[in-house]
Amino acid sequence: MARSQPMDHESADRISAAADRDPDSPTATSGFDDRVQEAADRNDAQDPDDYDDTE
Repeated sequence: MARSQPMDHESADRISAAADRDPDSPTATSGFDDRVQEAADRNDAQDPDDYDDTE
């Protein structure tokens, strides 16, 4: 079984681009491209590597 990884913006952009290329695809018609963008935004806000301790 493949290891699960959080959605990142690079992957979300790739999925959205595929949905834009084929608007009749299941990805585009189901709204999955919108959901992955939201997931990437949520994961970006929780990324521990983005913590800045220089204050």
